[in-house]
Amino acid sequence: MRTGEPTQAREASRLGAFRRFLAFVGPGFLVSVGYMDPGNWATDLEGGSRFGYSLLWVILLSNLMAILFQHLCVRLNVATGLDLAQACRERYSIGVTKFLWVSAQIGIVAMDLAELLGSAIALQILFHIPLLFGAMITALDVLVLLALNRLGYRWLESLVAVLVLTIASCVGVELLLAQPSVAALLHGFIPSTDVITRPGMLFVALGIIGATVMPHNLYLHSSIVGTRAQGSTEAERREAMRFATYDSTIALTFAFFVNAGLLVLSAAVFHKTGQVAVTDIREAHRLLDGALGSTIAGTLFALALLASGQNATITGTMAGQIVLEGFLKIKSTGWVVRAATRIAALVPALLVIGLTGEGKVESLLVWSQVILSLQLGFACWPLVRITADAGRMGAFVAPRWLSLLGWFATAVVVGASLWFVVSAF
Repeated sequence: MRTGEPTQAREASRLGAFRRFLAFVGPGFLVSVGYMDPGNWATDLEGGSRFGYSLLWVILLSNLMAILFQHLCVRLNVATGLDLAQACRERYSIGVTKFLWVSAQIGIVAMDLAELLGSAIALQILFHIPLLFGAMITALDVLVLLALNRLGYRWLESLVAVLVLTIASCVGVELLLAQPSVAALLHGFIPSTDVITRPGMLFVALGIIGATVMPHNLYLHSSIVGTRAQGSTEAERREAMRFATYDSTIALTFAFFVNAGLLVLSAAVFHKTGQVAVTDIREAHRLLDGALGSTIAGTLFALALLASGQNATITGTMAGQIVLEGFLKIKSTGWVVRAATRIAALVPALLVIGLTGEGKVESLLVWSQVILSLQLGFACWPLVRITADAGRMGAFVAPRWLSLLGWFATAVVVGASLWFVVSAF
């Protein structure tokens, strides 16, 4: 009996730790949906069709940066009890705070524009609804969001997790049908200077970064991780930080496979056959049916697209409330924030569709991701700076090596954005 007691105690301890970890599962999946939204679809499909597997390393780098930034969000909340918006308001002057709020709002509207267009395209593919009317129908999702909010965080997180798995399953089935070249796929993860020398590749790479590392997710995650009981002692809070990081890393790994899967699918189906200008999601859906020899491929494609759009809509609204309250101390109900954000995104979408036709929608979708990328530095910079401040973070201050990685990732983001601006003008 005595010999077995230590073993039973260890097993009980492991089971208890696993149960505590499960209590922290959820926020990571809410955050991960922003990393596989319709904006990712546009940039990944374009990257795969134009450049084959060559930009897979950009997706991997972007995902690793996302994991790093989301960990810093967790560290910030555990150490201070504040989200990023609140921490910025506490640290910076009123003028800087308002500037950061405007930047965050621009990012949220650009993100919502991508969700709106992606959902409208999915509705058109599935039900043959004109894009103009599909875009207007998406404005009604505020009613769905209100219903979900009444159920509480756990129900919301469960629904989002199911939708994430749905997206991953749809993309997985299509990859099995496409049968990509494994050797070419692995070679795509090797960094290359082609991203600078080949025309158009930097623009798409920047779009991938903007679509992957999204600024609103930094505000969102640094807030919702606080919905979990983190404990009162330093040991309990360190355990909470570790479990919350596991949660976000696992969820973002799903997002990586979805994004890489979309690019691989595009490279295997389109680039391989010489169709190097597939930038239209609707065209991609049509070509998939013919190329993969099964009508179910196109249907799965559209369902996954619709799920990704609605998923990201949920988190975008939550981020809007967090940013408004954190920066300006203005509390507002969810439907007000949702309606204002959706109107701000709906106006340019309707103007582009109405004045130039449906053919320009894909360009608007890619540009929304570039705008997001240009806003990234204004969220990453204060996050890395605050988490490296020992006076503010105390025992939970980021180690020097982690801060250096954070500054490197921020430099990559800001440098890519500046390079894009110079190239564009």
